[in-house]
Amino acid sequence: MDKDNTDILMTTEIGTITIELLPNQAPITVKNFLRYIDEDRYSDFTFYRVVNMKNQNSDSVKIEVIQGGLGFNQHPDVLPPISHESTNKTDLKHLNGTISMARNEPGTASSEIFICINDQPELDYNGPRNPDGLGFAAFGMVKSGMDIVKKIQQSPSDGQMLNKPIRVKSIKRI
Repeated sequence: MDKDNTDILMTTEIGTITIELLPNQAPITVKNFLRYIDEDRYSDFTFYRVVNMKNQNSDSVKIEVIQGGLGFNQHPDVLPPISHESTNKTDLKHLNGTISMARNEPGTASSEIFICINDQPELDYNGPRNPDGLGFAAFGMVKSGMDIVKKIQQSPSDGQMLNKPIRVKSIKRI
């Protein structure tokens, strides 16, 4: 572990996930994520979306992730979007356990994150999952709790949306 890295403990209602953030590689994205944590903006954080091989019928490029944050609707705790730190700038890859920012267009990421299940090179710069080819902004790795990530992914869902979102009871630096 690099001495500059920060570990985060995410306590969900079904177990804990420990994440190592990588500020030297992705300083803008890590700073944004830590601001949500330090300012207690993630008090309503839930995992609400699961993407697996069975629920992407219309997608030609398949991925496996769980997604969470403050949700799709405008939440009062959402901060302004941040600049996009693509994997060609950070040298990070979307490997098993990578945490990354969800986004629509480049520069629209704010509160929503996802965690990769298995390696997902389709999400890197020049990857085919996003039509703009700029990929997503990876910024950390799960150190422990991938069993919880997989349990969330296997929870009952209607398409990609969980029937009952998994609440995150706390997110804090450790």
